[in-house]
Amino acid sequence: MKATFYGRFVFGASAVLFGVIALMWRDSDTWQNLQHIWSLPSGAIIGACLMAAQIAGGIGIQHPRTARIASFVLCFVYLCFSLACIPDIIAAANIYDKYGGSFFLYFSLFCGSIALYAATEANAARAFVFGRVARLGLGVCAISFTLSQAVLLRATAHLVPKWIPPSQMFWTILTTTAFALAAIAILINREARLAMRMMTLMLALFGVLVWVPHLIAHAGAHFNWSECVLTFLITGAAWMVAESSFF
Repeated sequence: MKATFYGRFVFGASAVLFGVIALMWRDSDTWQNLQHIWSLPSGAIIGACLMAAQIAGGIGIQHPRTARIASFVLCFVYLCFSLACIPDIIAAANIYDKYGGSFFLYFSLFCGSIALYAATEANAARAFVFGRVARLGLGVCAISFTLSQAVLLRATAHLVPKWIPPSQMFWTILTTTAFALAAIAILINREARLAMRMMTLMLALFGVLVWVPHLIAHAGAHFNWSECVLTFLITGAAWMVAESSFF
């Protein structure tokens, strides 16, 4: 299917780009919550290896012969990234992380990788289980996305381009509501595929309308690069789950 091919390309290309910029710019603006990895024994080496593995996985999922092992590699990488965000949840460093914002951001990538792995699984029963885990996991992530936007309503509204009518707050409330409705549909499995496809489209529009202009206007800001790439990574992950046939 073309949709699956394009989704896999977006997911893989974004994974490669994120790994590249992280290896190029070893700073907190690029790594964000993943900087906790540096505090581990040999953390710099571990972080570099994970980013290199992410690049290899992003390339590998594009080829049928290596897609299975590459999807497993990405599962491992994104699980590690998710766990690296737990200290911020425990410390509740800010209201975003209090509701697991960063954790579920990376966990959504883990769900996308599981969906990819399910697509390469020959055993139908196991593939169905993996696919269901990916769907339910993405549904929980959508709840986190809803809460994150709700508690940071004004900050989120500030990101909406002013030229889009009718107002910044209108689109912030609308997209927050859309995340909530998508979460419900995904978790109860009622029109779940449609909900995930619409959420994928919304995430893609976030990247194109919000972060790409920020990136063009302030190309030297590493945070803009990181946020832009992560947005498209989440888009690709949601796309992968949406196109999974194992619900």
